[in-house]
Amino acid sequence: MVRPIKNIVIVGGGTAGWLTAGVIAAKHKARAGTGFTVTLVESPNTPIIGVGEGTWPTLRTTLATIGVSETDFFRECDAAFKQGAKFARWTTGAADDAYYHPLMLPQGFSQVNLAAHWLANPGEQSFCDAVTPQGRICDAGLGPKTITAAPYQGAANYAYHLDAGKFAPFLQRHCCGKLGVRHILADVRGVAMTDDGDIRGVVTEQAGEIQGDLFIDCTGFRALLLGEALGVPFKDCGDVLFCDTALAIQVPHEHENAPIASHTISTAQSAGWIWDIGLPTRRGTGHVYSSRHISDEDAERELRAYIGPAAHDLTARKIPIRSGHRETFWKRNCVAVGLAAGFLEPLEASAIVLIELSAKIIASQMPACREVMDVVAARFNATTHYRWGRIIDFLKLHYVLSKRSDTAFWRDNRDPATVPERLADLLRLWRHQPPWLHDEFDRVEEVFPTASYQYVLYGMGFRTEIEPEALADERVLAERAMRENAVQTERLSASLPRHRDLIRKIVEHGLQPV
Repeated sequence: MVRPIKNIVIVGGGTAGWLTAGVIAAKHKARAGTGFTVTLVESPNTPIIGVGEGTWPTLRTTLATIGVSETDFFRECDAAFKQGAKFARWTTGAADDAYYHPLMLPQGFSQVNLAAHWLANPGEQSFCDAVTPQGRICDAGLGPKTITAAPYQGAANYAYHLDAGKFAPFLQRHCCGKLGVRHILADVRGVAMTDDGDIRGVVTEQAGEIQGDLFIDCTGFRALLLGEALGVPFKDCGDVLFCDTALAIQVPHEHENAPIASHTISTAQSAGWIWDIGLPTRRGTGHVYSSRHISDEDAERELRAYIGPAAHDLTARKIPIRSGHRETFWKRNCVAVGLAAGFLEPLEASAIVLIELSAKIIASQMPACREVMDVVAARFNATTHYRWGRIIDFLKLHYVLSKRSDTAFWRDNRDPATVPERLADLLRLWRHQPPWLHDEFDRVEEVFPTASYQYVLYGMGFRTEIEPEALADERVLAERAMRENAVQTERLSASLPRHRDLIRKIVEHGLQPV
């Protein structure tokens, strides 16, 4: 007998649970009258980890798809715009050592590889400034859009910074009020299994056994369903990414009109790095470090020195980081999303985007019946494994390219034994030809476009051998694209509002598209 998949049970709330619930419920809203249900079960006593404050531009599409108002999102989630990341002291450690990884593609990216032309004639401009306006926009403290731009549209590409502690409850209200998600507050005390090894239901203290056809594990690092009940092991990648601890401190702004950076600031330290994220009401800061290379006490001293006198009366919260992921993500009728699937240091804000990408696959490829679920699971696992591998490569790239040798942490990160084979191969290739389009990245599952690799490579002084003669046919096209970038930079610098002013207008008056 065919067993249809109609009852989806998400165990665990937070950003992972509620974002997944929203994506699935919105995609299958028309099936509500056919008995299709989305139920989220979460403990009333489990606190949210609450440090995932950086996002990718994908979140704009996700929020629009599930029907969230961008104005309401800003009002209720203490949100700000994010236009990329600035990496300070990663290359040499000098005070003026900094580069941007912006969210805009290089000018004319689909027509010409400006990286090759910039390498042949770098001039006085950084690679970022030569090919996109976004670094200059960030330097000037400007937002990516005007108050009259349509929701989720901007003059520059953007993502968000947000208060994760406010984001999950905001999503909960939307999912329950607008998308029909059933919410059960109950402590899970056990997992009931079928004779053939599927999960039949979760046994709760307050609501008894809650049965379902497909279970989504959003129980955080514990991975109650996939890890504990189904026994899927965790694959540690601490041999590649050394950072295993974070200390977080929330810092109030000096005054209510203090400027808000529209980019994440990542500043390298002796054995890790400090994040600095601006929200309307505060700055979120934290030190991510390797406990093998620095003590907790010295790491906290570095963080407090970075913050300055404002840190005097503030308490640091310690968060363990176990870099890695489950060996498989979807086993039988259970799939893990969020921290239950794995976690990597937040250097490029990959946590929330991995939730989005997983939720979208689950929603779009929702198995019609149990008989085909294993086929869908195999595809999901292949795609997700690939994505985790590419994120690990990209994070390691930042460390491998560093020229710092002042501490063992930076020296150890360049040890060839710690560099993934695929990344090592690409670095050899890029010594002789710059990345562009899908030359090395030809899968739909790519997480970082080749433009991201260009910004990091050439922001950190990587050199690719270029034969200028080979670029002759494209020179006119490249020069035109760089001139267009210069014009666009001046136009946007003159027309975009200050970041804090834009947020204030959105909160007070809402987006008012013409």
